[in-house]
Amino acid sequence: MRSLAGDVIRQAFFNRAEEKLHKRLYLAICDAILSGNLTPSSRMPPTRDLAEELTLSRNTVLRVYEQLQAEGYISSRTGSGTFVTHSVLDNLECRPAIRNQEATVEEYSPLSARGLQLLEHASASPRQWGAFLPGVPDVANFPHRVLKKFTDRQARQLSPELLTYDTTGGSERLKAALTDYLRTARGVQCTPDQILITEGIHQALDLVTRSLCNPGDKAWTEEPGYWGIKNILRMNSVEIVTMPVDEQGLVPDGEESEPPRLIFVTPSHQYPLGSVMSLSRRQLLLAQARKTASWIVEDDYDSEFRFAGQPIPALQGLEANSPVIYVGTFSKTLYPALRLGYMVLPEQLKTPLKRMHSELYRGGHQLTQAALADFIREGYYAAHIRKMRQLYSRRRQILVNLISEKLGSCFLGQYNSNAGLHLIMQLPAEVDDVSLAQRANEQGILVRALSSYYASDKKLSGLLLGFASMEESEIKTSFHQLAALINAAT
Repeated sequence: MRSLAGDVIRQAFFNRAEEKLHKRLYLAICDAILSGNLTPSSRMPPTRDLAEELTLSRNTVLRVYEQLQAEGYISSRTGSGTFVTHSVLDNLECRPAIRNQEATVEEYSPLSARGLQLLEHASASPRQWGAFLPGVPDVANFPHRVLKKFTDRQARQLSPELLTYDTTGGSERLKAALTDYLRTARGVQCTPDQILITEGIHQALDLVTRSLCNPGDKAWTEEPGYWGIKNILRMNSVEIVTMPVDEQGLVPDGEESEPPRLIFVTPSHQYPLGSVMSLSRRQLLLAQARKTASWIVEDDYDSEFRFAGQPIPALQGLEANSPVIYVGTFSKTLYPALRLGYMVLPEQLKTPLKRMHSELYRGGHQLTQAALADFIREGYYAAHIRKMRQLYSRRRQILVNLISEKLGSCFLGQYNSNAGLHLIMQLPAEVDDVSLAQRANEQGILVRALSSYYASDKKLSGLLLGFASMEESEIKTSFHQLAALINAAT
């Protein structure tokens, strides 16, 4: 083989080190064409000659040529041979300008302004398992074999409905099972057709925001509050209005000049401080929502885990036909990777939001939902929650005792209720909780800084400590390590 094109391809081929020969040859020819070393109208070497020169099988070369021809790099002319196409000329003409331009992030960014803003406020931990990571349940104690039994049962009698897209808001069996459970355990007033199954709380909050808000509308959030809600609002161009929280929960502003479209609350266990919204405050909030035609979004993320007294009933069930969108999740009661949550929608919203959910997200997981319905119906869900409530209560008490003994009871957060999967350890005002959390994270202790949950400059210093996923011995060992860091900082 004696051709300039063959020499160019040979050099590019031997300069690459891909393991698979066909990929190595494909990339070598692409590079030669896109770099301009093989110009439009250049004749490609015959496949037999190129195979001999590179010590490849002719089938390998034929396979690569077919792929390049399908992608428009080369074209074949009957009786004349194979040539680099003219269609790549436009791309080649603009390449020198691109190579010579030293573009900065400010001059050229692949992300939108909203995307950049989201990354600026991104707060999800890169590690989702470890000592004191808040919000993570004990996944090791979940009865996986029991759920697998129900999944296998469904798999033996598969229907087409379990294997295709869902357009009705989730499994009818799961919605029926949830209706009974929520009515009994949480005091929620609903029928199965008001329930919409989602892939967790984030998807539910995104659907509500997209469906009910126009750009520029206002939404109330708790201060401090969950960062995930704020990021969803930012991505949907909704103005965030932070509302203060006290020992009775969110404090409504009756003098707000422009009423909010949405009001996001965690009334049963305020996130992250832990206060419980009082009955009078709940009634006031419902009256405010009705007066201003606002929707309350009740995030009931971990209400099942209350370790003293009776469970706090949901805000949604306090009044008939309340202006409340109730949102729950299986991520805390079962395990996060299940990626199943649910919404209880008011009558006037159930049909449009289900349709929007189908259009935006294309629901699925029908087989898992059917198995979970059996898991709930046959009593395993309630039994698992009872078991974990006892386990988490014991682990929480161990952590409370350690804080009191090693640091003092003044370090226990003022709003901490005996509930949930985390507690607040309050720090002296002069302690930089962000720096302290960073030093702890570097040692494998995955606490979060309380001040990072505030949007205003007025904030408390503290740490969020998750205890649910830790063995009792690990709680003690890791806390001694954390206490040493705190003593050094104070």
